[in-house]
Amino acid sequence: MQVADLRGILQYVPRFRDRIFVIAIDGEIIESENFSNLLLDLAVLRSLNIRVVLVHGARHQIERRARDEGITLSNTDGSGITDAATLRVGLDAATRLTHELLEGLTSVDLRAAYANVVIAYPLGIIGGVDQQHTGKVERVDTETLQFLLEKGVVPVLPPLGIDGDGRTYRVNSDAIAVEVALALKAAKILFLCETGVLEDEGQLVRQLSITEAEEALKKRRGSMPRNLALKLEWAARACREGIPRVHLLDGHQNEALLTEVFSSEGIGTMIYSNDYQQIRKAQKKDVRRIISLIRQSVQNEELVRRTRSDILNQLDDYWVLEVDRNIVGCIALHPYPKEDMGELACLYVNRASEHAGYGRRLMAFVENLAREKGLGNLFALSTQAFVYLQQKGGFREATPDILPPARREKYDESGRHARVLIKPVGNNVLSVEPAAATGA
Repeated sequence: MQVADLRGILQYVPRFRDRIFVIAIDGEIIESENFSNLLLDLAVLRSLNIRVVLVHGARHQIERRARDEGITLSNTDGSGITDAATLRVGLDAATRLTHELLEGLTSVDLRAAYANVVIAYPLGIIGGVDQQHTGKVERVDTETLQFLLEKGVVPVLPPLGIDGDGRTYRVNSDAIAVEVALALKAAKILFLCETGVLEDEGQLVRQLSITEAEEALKKRRGSMPRNLALKLEWAARACREGIPRVHLLDGHQNEALLTEVFSSEGIGTMIYSNDYQQIRKAQKKDVRRIISLIRQSVQNEELVRRTRSDILNQLDDYWVLEVDRNIVGCIALHPYPKEDMGELACLYVNRASEHAGYGRRLMAFVENLAREKGLGNLFALSTQAFVYLQQKGGFREATPDILPPARREKYDESGRHARVLIKPVGNNVLSVEPAAATGA
């Protein structure tokens, strides 16, 4: 995060002030080189009056302790059978890890306390098999948590629960994070783990709706790492039950936490429960932002220069794409109803939001809009993005002769020699001769 980005943070501070974030940290991340940076990130959140509840896992430490002691574990993450030996190792590892977290938080001047607030009961018999000392969250003592949060204390919760008779159970830390967030009506859950959700090609998935997350689980559960699949499952459930945003991000990456919270795109995978993205009609107040958004592209001669007056005079033609209330893209549809055509223009998505499919979404939106207006064909003019329009938008190259007379006049005056592309979108398809092959 650059110093200039601090200005961008200001828009988030009022929205998150006095809200609750539940942050779940895997045991591997606590032992990573980046953990000291994460502690500082937590201090920044608290300095902005964001209330933090910290839940930690311990699988990594449990496995190491079991190897050292020569013990065979029945389960390591609290989602399967926990026998007596595994419970003992889990207790030792989790208790030590909780203490290390308290020490770390104190080192960055944060007050923190272990909170025994997870009331659990036995998971019981599943598929005819007794899960023994594995537990399930029965309820969360929100009164104690709220008291600590109001006093500026960070509650630290281990992956354990205790029943009314004083018996301890191993509970999955992700499950605890979700149950605590639901009980406290938290604004976010942030899972600091090994990675976010990746496509088959290894590219990070930036955001998923609840439905998309559940579909990904159905299709890829067998190929997805178990730990990640469990987190995605809990994330989808949390959103279904009322948590607006759940984030899965690489806890090894420096500034991951702050970048995820204080930027429109972040660096992890976000599962969301409402309209995270929206395309809306541009308003007068958006004009300055549109001009700023496309400035670099205009300088690169990718887009035609537009003044404030140019956009205001055709404001009804412009649309913007918002991501979490921030404008990250724009597009325009200039209709020529007499010629049964519309011009797709001013298509731009900021560089930080590239590879998220926003350009295709904007093109599809304008295509549907053209149909609603009864237009039969879309055309576009491009000097540098014509390959993108052809490959992603389904346009094909044509000659300037197909342009409406008023647009052809401007085309000739501009001297840009832009490629002319066309795409049928309605029933009245324009018959055009293919353009002669030209060099790029």
